[in-house]
This record gives sequence, C-alpha cells and structure tokens, in this order.
Amino acid sequence: MIGNLGMDPDMKEINGKSMAKFSLATSETYKNNEGNKITDTQWHNVIVWGPPAGIAQKYLKKGHEVAVEGKLVHRSYDDKDGNKRYISEVVVNEILLLRNGKGENS
Repeated sequence: MIGNLGMDPDMKEINGKSMAKFSLATSETYKNNEGNKITDTQWHNVIVWGPPAGIAQKYLKKGHEVAVEGKLVHRSYDDKDGNKRYISEVVVNEILLLRNGKGENS
C-alpha cells in the first residue's frame, strides 16, 4: 500500500520486542456518474515489529508518504467492559519512505 501517515509512530515494548503503531491513509480518486471528481480515503491501522519499528519511529512522521508491504491480520479481543472487539491491522515487513510531509522526495 502507498499512503500518508496520519500520526507519528507510537513506539512500545511488548514482551521484550519493539513495536511501532501508526495510521495510514490511502486515497483513490475517480469521477462519479455526474462527472464530479470524488476522493475516497481509507484509514488503516499499521503495526511494525522488531528493528524496523525503531527505524519507523526515527524517520517517519505524520504526513510522510510511505509504501508498506505486509499482510492483513484480523483479530479480536475483550475490552475492559468484557465486550468482544474486532480489529484489522496491516503487519508490515518492509517500509519505504517516498516523500516527507512537505512533499519532498526522501
């Protein structure tokens, strides 16, 4: 996927392993039946584990355009009130910084 970071990466240690988490916006532009230009933006939860998490925290910032390669993971958990919640996340293997938040190539 190619998109823009919606937030600076949030870094955590879980069971002795580094993890960075951020949101990624991907957009598609098309014309509807009336000929109007429409932009459809989707938000994705992104998780990066291990050494690449440290790289993400050091170099990625809100607004940066990145390409990520990974897999889509669906999971569930029980919230503090005992309700089952479902979440989909992109677990990233590789990240490529394309442009910084100012539109400049990196």
